[in-house]
Amino acid sequence: MQELLKSALNEEILDRAHSYPDYLQMIEQLVAENKTTGPNQSESYLEYTRMSLRRMTRWGKTIKISPEMESLTRSLPSQVWLVITEAWCGDAGQSVPYIQKLAELNPSIQLKLILRDEYPQIMDRYLTNGARSIPMMISFSPDLQEEYFVWGPRPEFLMQRLLEYKNDPKGVSSKEFSEGTHLWYAKDKHQSMEKELIQKFKTAFDL
Repeated sequence: MQELLKSALNEEILDRAHSYPDYLQMIEQLVAENKTTGPNQSESYLEYTRMSLRRMTRWGKTIKISPEMESLTRSLPSQVWLVITEAWCGDAGQSVPYIQKLAELNPSIQLKLILRDEYPQIMDRYLTNGARSIPMMISFSPDLQEEYFVWGPRPEFLMQRLLEYKNDPKGVSSKEFSEGTHLWYAKDKHQSMEKELIQKFKTAFDL
């Protein structure tokens, strides 16, 4: 594992990675310029980016963290949270603001974001059923030599929902399916993600 980490992630990449405020500012600038991240600059991806920015902005003002999660997060040891993402990613627009809110609770957590298409050598170590699905959140030791846990690209309920949809769409269009996904996020309010991360924290750090 150490050899794999050294060959994929290093201090130089971490130094070039975005902080969350920088990442948000970058997306705001791209939207102002009618652009997005990555090679696909189609109108659909531009609209995905605009929607993700609106969600990130809204969640930044409304996210609530449970007392249990707050206590656990504050007790975590020093670590790096690396998030692989893209501006147009709908799941990232929903989940990354929550990760940011957690990181703010503990000054020993260093949150860094990188773009999937700029770092395929890292992305390809965290594939989901062979796909470059994002966002992916990976927790490393401060020296990047140990991987503590991995979460992503979406809560387990949505993972199963997507699998069932791919096996049998049942006449539901991709647009309708996507709308259903984001409606679920709005109703769930990160509760499922929180439960999954609580278990990750407890398992990784014997809490």
